[in-house]
Amino acid sequence: MENILQQLSLCIERGKVNKVSNYPADMKDLPGAIELTRQALDQGISAKDVLNSGFLPGMKIVGEKFKNGKIFLPEVLISAKAMSSAMELLKPYFHSGEISYKGKVIMGTVSGDLHDIGKNIVKMVLEGGGWQVIDLGTNVSAEKFINSINSESVKVVGLSALLTTTMQNMKEIVHRIKTETNDVIVIVGGAPLTKEFADSINADAYFSDPQGMLDFLNQKIIL
Repeated sequence: MENILQQLSLCIERGKVNKVSNYPADMKDLPGAIELTRQALDQGISAKDVLNSGFLPGMKIVGEKFKNGKIFLPEVLISAKAMSSAMELLKPYFHSGEISYKGKVIMGTVSGDLHDIGKNIVKMVLEGGGWQVIDLGTNVSAEKFINSINSESVKVVGLSALLTTTMQNMKEIVHRIKTETNDVIVIVGGAPLTKEFADSINADAYFSDPQGMLDFLNQKIIL
């Protein structure tokens, strides 16, 4: 069991989606994340073990490497694709209750901003870490965030922005979430943001990389 889960973790770390994928070159013709996930489940390895001992270690390494500047955005995207592709095989186990999500998070790019690459990477890292992510997409208004918070009974919201102009819209959205909902933790992120800006708009946390947000959720929050 340990060997196949280690192979799965390596495939996710390196971005090996499936056997026919030519990337990375040194893993050509080898089984990828999809085949190894299916093989592990067929062998009777629990979906929980596949998630915790296969997916999570691989994405954690990716997150740490990105955080420390050892890999760059294209490599993170490739690893995230491998993870999300294999994750499709685990979704029925979440739906059946065999695997439980750690919690639920709402995410969206704020109003006026149509960029979603950063948000999507964070989403995939969180999902790979066992969190359920409700993705509201881009150009999300305060009303849409608040409606989703209320309808989904969510206590954590992630706001994303890529532009210096649209990040200003976070201030009103954070204010409205804080005043119109109860005990919701608001996390912000995006290329132009800083911790100082996050503090100035009364956000609860800011992270410059996906791993930071995942670690925060895992260590600081019990939902």
